[in-house]
Amino acid sequence: MTTAQTSPELDVSPTPLALLLLGREADPRSERGVECPGDLPSPSDPDLVERARAAKEKLGEKVFVLGHHYQRDEVIQFADVTGDSFKLAKDAAARPEAEYIVFCGVHFMAESADILTSDDQKVVLPDLAAGCSMADMATAEQVAECWDVLTEAGVAEQVVPVSYMNSSADIKAFTGKHGGTICTSSNAKRALDWAFEQGEKVLFLPDQHLGRNTAVRDMGMSLEDCVLYNPHKPNGGLTTEELRAAKMILWRGHCSVHGRFSLDSVNDVRERIPGVNVLVHPECKHEVVAAADYVGSTEYIINTLEAAPAGSKWAIGTELNLVRRLANRYADQGKEIVFLDKTVCFCSTMNRIDLPHLVWALESLAEGNLVNRIEVDKETESFAKLALERMLALP
Repeated sequence: MTTAQTSPELDVSPTPLALLLLGREADPRSERGVECPGDLPSPSDPDLVERARAAKEKLGEKVFVLGHHYQRDEVIQFADVTGDSFKLAKDAAARPEAEYIVFCGVHFMAESADILTSDDQKVVLPDLAAGCSMADMATAEQVAECWDVLTEAGVAEQVVPVSYMNSSADIKAFTGKHGGTICTSSNAKRALDWAFEQGEKVLFLPDQHLGRNTAVRDMGMSLEDCVLYNPHKPNGGLTTEELRAAKMILWRGHCSVHGRFSLDSVNDVRERIPGVNVLVHPECKHEVVAAADYVGSTEYIINTLEAAPAGSKWAIGTELNLVRRLANRYADQGKEIVFLDKTVCFCSTMNRIDLPHLVWALESLAEGNLVNRIEVDKETESFAKLALERMLALP
């Protein structure tokens, strides 16, 4: 047996990133690695449902609970409204009498709610570690460096940034500051149409797949019109000539849930279920979208299944909590609704909002203790709101 010896010249102290990933440090500008203070009730507590109900009742109209479609059923049952991230942020702004907005979603969604609500309202995220892997793939520092690359290539003045709603407040602020707009998965084409009226190129952040699918599938561009900017490579891994020739500069980001669906998944489900309709979210890879029968946002998926004829068969490429909920909702109508992939895949960060965290947040608020507040600084908020207002003004 040998004993490893450490050279005295070797620096073995952990890096800030390593500490962050281990949960031993917090980065207030990141959506990961932050702690949830206080003692949570046990997940095995049989009184959790009643405790949540009692705390919510005690708070009355002072609290407004938002539930994203991807939340687990045990949480969604306490939501006053359900929807996608932008709908929920708008719903919160429409309830100025609610002192507390409890957002059962992820960090960037709570940030958007804080941006759109009044200064008197306080947005609470039951678990601060409920982030978004896609939003984390574009940091303010990386995007600023990207803009420097575009400037050095002589194309920055031609570029209009368009950022997906699924981005941090910092990225939304960058977008607003540089004359761009925000988009959702349902209005991405309108946002890109607007952007190309303002400039010759678009920097699309942070989801490459939504940007590519919208440009190619909905706007008639070619795959050659799109280049992929990798923030982990010098100059994004692109030459000056590639940047000058491109129409769409796509950020190298993706959704960890929608990115897992493959062309094999589509082919396999068609073999297993004859006559099946394949319906996927535009965050899926281009080859999956191209092979699907229907493509659309979360709201589009919900509305399509609601309008589907009884006895129809559907394979859905989106988050499993929603797919399972829709399958149960329409089972009595004979609609067969299955998950597109054989492997179960929840959104791991969205699922951090569980019943114990919700109970803890509601009970804390009921006792007069403000916890886990999400608050965007005023400068960031002003530029982010500018970008959001440009989206709201889209024709």
